[in-house]
Amino acid sequence: MRRRRAAGAALALGLLTACSTVPTGSPPVQLTEAPARPAGEVGIEPIGPAVDASPEEIVRGFVDAAASTLQRHPVARDHLTPDAAAAWSDESGITLVGADYATVTTDAGTVVMTGDLVGTIDPRGVFSASTGEPFSREFTVTEVEGQWRIANPPDGLVMLVPDFERLYDDLAAYFVDPTGQRVVPDPRYLLSGEAQPTTLVQRLLDGPSPALTAGVGNALEGVTLTRAVTVSGSTATVDLAGLDDVPTGELGALSAQLVWTLDQLDGVSSVEVTVNGDPLPLDGVPTVQRTDDWAGFSPESVPADADGHYVDAGRLMTVDGQPAPGPAGQGAYGLTSAAVSADPRTSALTTMVGVSVVNGTTALLAGQYGGDLASIVPAGRLSVPTVAATRPEFWVVRDETTVVRVPAGGSPQPVNAPTLPGQGRATALQLSPDGVRAALVVSAADGRSLLVGTVVRSDDGPVALRDLREVAPSLTGVDDVAWRDAGTLVVLAAAGAEDGTVPYEVGVDGWGLTEVPTAGLPGQPTSVAAAPGQSPLVSAQGSVWVLSGGTWVTLVRGQQPVPGTEPFYPV
Repeated sequence: MRRRRAAGAALALGLLTACSTVPTGSPPVQLTEAPARPAGEVGIEPIGPAVDASPEEIVRGFVDAAASTLQRHPVARDHLTPDAAAAWSDESGITLVGADYATVTTDAGTVVMTGDLVGTIDPRGVFSASTGEPFSREFTVTEVEGQWRIANPPDGLVMLVPDFERLYDDLAAYFVDPTGQRVVPDPRYLLSGEAQPTTLVQRLLDGPSPALTAGVGNALEGVTLTRAVTVSGSTATVDLAGLDDVPTGELGALSAQLVWTLDQLDGVSSVEVTVNGDPLPLDGVPTVQRTDDWAGFSPESVPADADGHYVDAGRLMTVDGQPAPGPAGQGAYGLTSAAVSADPRTSALTTMVGVSVVNGTTALLAGQYGGDLASIVPAGRLSVPTVAATRPEFWVVRDETTVVRVPAGGSPQPVNAPTLPGQGRATALQLSPDGVRAALVVSAADGRSLLVGTVVRSDDGPVALRDLREVAPSLTGVDDVAWRDAGTLVVLAAAGAEDGTVPYEVGVDGWGLTEVPTAGLPGQPTSVAAAPGQSPLVSAQGSVWVLSGGTWVTLVRGQQPVPGTEPFYPV
């Protein structure tokens, strides 16, 4: 995952009137290619208040002055009364507001600022999407030596999204999944500049974001930096202290976290890790490390030869239009959806589950890929199953209320999802490529929304699905979801009640909502599949299509559409 400018979906998240947004209020627009980097240099500094500026001009100037790279934001303080300037902190986070905002002077002489609230960035660089509420702030403006100044500034910065996009980068701090097999991205938004490598490593040392904490490990916990991270050529050097209590077996995970995290930075392709100036004592690993040295920790490892599958008239099919091996491919079970697990070492397809509907009876079947399947979970209704990539198990939602996991060769077990009943009926669930997050489509009275939660595992308790939070609240008609990579979702949704269903991409934290082209599709898509390094698949009007170069095409170019539904990739 390489660095992209914050809203690296650039104008996609945008808050320009015609651009797609995280909040409600502005319709998304279609982006068919990567948007350009916002114009202008990062280092352009705002100017101070003009002489005899009006109260509204002072408020607008204070907001514009948030777009500064100088410590303590001195120009913003120039817009405040002396007492307010002395007390105000610019380190309490950022409130992101759309570019089109209004300021109005009230009869009481205050200035009210209103606009679209996009979300907030906390002091650790974690973005939280707005749930759709507008932004409103009343500023008290008083005279100081004949000039208007703000007496009650908000905590932290109020920043317009175009300024935020220009100044901040969308990065990730990488932590470790509970199996120790993969690193897990935790999105962060950091100010550009020479201090960024040090700040990014410090975010690792500080630990994961609150929503992710219970689902990941951090081999850098308790470790400190002895000095700023330096970059020479393409190598970043990180000197650490406090590793005495880090078990030798965790030094590999520690290195993988640092290497995968710093590899995102422009111009950095290798990392040297030292301990109080001496090389990290890690046998079999070069002093200067690259992601290739920790390829096994890739957050997006996928089976090399695992072709896509789909279901047609009860049969399990492969994307070359051929039946899958065994009874499932012959239609013996009347499958309506399925999921297949692959051996991470050989990419061989091993086990599978499928939802069977025969004579009005619904059940989840399980067994070896290509072999006989047996019923293990009877239900009135089952969601499309999903694979836990780092473990031999499948997940499914039974009767839209209960999340069930099925270990390979084991008995079904309920997943504790304490907040799910209050959010609605779960109609879809997909696990992330690193197995640490789950995306759900939940139907409630106010529409169908997209939620993301954290999978929490313990040695002596049940598996739980916690911290379910809404992603992309502007999409109220969500139908299906898939994982494009460990940090990006593909969603089928409508932005409004009267809009047709189209594909979108959005970051796992809700940042960067963009519409995917629909050119070539015969109608509205009904289900979607995605996987790291693979082209997305959808079903539309009873046939399966693949995205190629911004256009949806038939599975075999130049041939007729292949009938089928519920496409998926083995994991």
